[in-house]
Amino acid sequence: MRNFMRTALRFFLKLIQVRVEFTVSPDKLPVRGIFICNHVSWLDAVILYAFLPKEPIFLLHSKLWRNSWLRFFMTFSRRKVYNYIDALDAKRVIAGLRSNQYFVMFPEGMMTDTGDIMKIYEIPAIIADKTDTPLIPIWISGAQYSVFSETDGNMPHRLFPKITVKVGRPQTIKIDARLRKNRDYLKDLTYRLMNNMRFAADYKGNLTLFQALINTSKIYGKSGLFSYRRVLEDAARSPLSYRDILYRSYILGHQIKDFSKTKENIGIILPNSTGNAISIFGLSAYHRTPVMLNFTQGEGVVLSMCQTAGVKTVISSRAFVAKNKLDNIIDRLSAAGITIRYLEELHSLVTLKDKIRAFWYYKTRRLPVKQKSTDAAVVLFTSGSEGLPKAVVLSHNNIISNVMQVSGVLHLTIKDLMFNSLPMFHSFGLTIGTIFPLLSGAKVFVYPSPLLYRSITELLYELRATIMVGTDTFYKAYAKISHPYDFRHMRYCYAGAEAVKDDTRRLVSENLGCRLLEGYGTSECSPFICGNSLLFNKFGTLGRIVPGIEYRIEKIAGVEQGGELVVKGPNVMKGYMLPSNPGVLEPLPDGWYHTGDVVEVDELGFVKIIDRIKRFAKIGGEMVSLLAIENVARRTWQEEGFRCGVVAVPHPSKGEQIVLVANYPDISRDRFAETLKREGLSELYIPARFMYKENIPLFATGKADNVSLKKWVIEQLFPAA
Repeated sequence: MRNFMRTALRFFLKLIQVRVEFTVSPDKLPVRGIFICNHVSWLDAVILYAFLPKEPIFLLHSKLWRNSWLRFFMTFSRRKVYNYIDALDAKRVIAGLRSNQYFVMFPEGMMTDTGDIMKIYEIPAIIADKTDTPLIPIWISGAQYSVFSETDGNMPHRLFPKITVKVGRPQTIKIDARLRKNRDYLKDLTYRLMNNMRFAADYKGNLTLFQALINTSKIYGKSGLFSYRRVLEDAARSPLSYRDILYRSYILGHQIKDFSKTKENIGIILPNSTGNAISIFGLSAYHRTPVMLNFTQGEGVVLSMCQTAGVKTVISSRAFVAKNKLDNIIDRLSAAGITIRYLEELHSLVTLKDKIRAFWYYKTRRLPVKQKSTDAAVVLFTSGSEGLPKAVVLSHNNIISNVMQVSGVLHLTIKDLMFNSLPMFHSFGLTIGTIFPLLSGAKVFVYPSPLLYRSITELLYELRATIMVGTDTFYKAYAKISHPYDFRHMRYCYAGAEAVKDDTRRLVSENLGCRLLEGYGTSECSPFICGNSLLFNKFGTLGRIVPGIEYRIEKIAGVEQGGELVVKGPNVMKGYMLPSNPGVLEPLPDGWYHTGDVVEVDELGFVKIIDRIKRFAKIGGEMVSLLAIENVARRTWQEEGFRCGVVAVPHPSKGEQIVLVANYPDISRDRFAETLKREGLSELYIPARFMYKENIPLFATGKADNVSLKKWVIEQLFPAA
């Protein structure tokens, strides 16, 4: 009877689009094991009962077992009601494993209401270690959209969604004896297995950006039979649905197709707006590559960017150019033979035929031009810390894999609204602030400037935003001027691009009642590499490295603490285009990207940046950290609004000297030296010169512009003869 019930269940589940994939052949599984699975619906145990080999014993939470439908379908299964904090229940499982049995556990205990991993109990890792039994991770995708889940309101529901189950390879758990009593460490062993399994199961390496947008619209596009969810909005306050985004992308992309070639790099000079997002997707649909130009850098640098990427055409807006007084940039590009196309003019050329074609493409979910996921999707630029900016070429696969990696850290639902004021010409604002929420089914509000503090806080209050991205500089300003009620719906704020200071985190927490989480990435990695989350967070660190990324720490001569972080993964760029070799892609020779950051990784996997390799100076034969000097200066002068920068410049006789520049006129060597003495630090950290500058140069993100600062210092110290 048991075999008949399993066969009947398996047949029925296959009819309703349930598919199971085994990474390892069932007949090659070890003699005993613990299947650990995410818990997304009432169907989970039933599906596993029907498809798993070895007839395992199901350890079910009492709440799950109280469901009458589940008890009916599991009548002939082997099961036990299990308490994840009961030591006696754990001993029974240990005894069963020593008798070469199989068990199925849901390490979250409870069913998720967001579709993502909930808190993890430490008991699976403890049992696996004590019995020398492998854990076999399983990931169920799609069941969160069924009526049998508890995600109603957070996820769209359908009667028969496509459900996929992926069974991973058996993994042996080895507990570090020093951390055996650390509950966070024990939970993390299981969590990492599940999160890696989530990425392996959900990541599709064959999608383009536009295809991913089409797929997302199928799942999250409608809110009713004839109504569409509004998911993208800007300062013009005309929200768009997925249907609107696709429809307009088809129209704009086809227009651009008429004056460009396949795979051509097309420049974009636009603010954070729906028009910017549609331009990116429109170009992507027709196999053109958007080149995101940082218009805040000045006409010389923008022209260099265009020349480096081989840009012959730039898309912009007359209204935007006039409002932001960018005529000098446009004139410089035009004089260099670059064609400027304005959205206003393109809009006036739209015909009825264009609209009918776009409507047909939308209804058929057509991809106008075939392309590969490894093709270039977008071109960004470095900040120019080594001279003129280098072009960073990211593929479709780079960005989509990073979206999947981020989704294991930042959990979004259809109730969430991401507020993004970071510019799309930076990878943080493009991938994390715009593409990630759009491909996750959440709403996103894009705002043209993070510097309009008062307007932004009023919008947060009006929109009821739940998540926002920004930098330390901007969050500190928001915390000072905002009313606490402006952030009343904010689940958490996410920070990147520069280190989060303790006083900023305190201000955000005390003044706004909001958690400020910190992450880290680089444009070359699309950008996300590691981050803190609500599930795991350690203040003062950058969180854990996301699934799919291999990493190593390379020692640096002269630097005793930590080493350079070197990473490899599907999110790492295709390569650079250099100003010295324009238009030519130069891939990384071995696929490994050297971040240039000196880091430490603790026993729980949390990453902490110590400094940048290029932010060291060699003084008296010793490597001295410029960041450490900055931190000493901040601790010395804790006055309101104090900002500083530290650079190393040439010295006529000693080769190199350190200069501290601050916006505080009363900086002095004596006061700085007092702090060093009090903290027991070497006198090597005392800068050779202390200089005053009212405005310390910053990038658009609020990050320190050390290149401009160094140039200013050299001009002051070594004026042209």
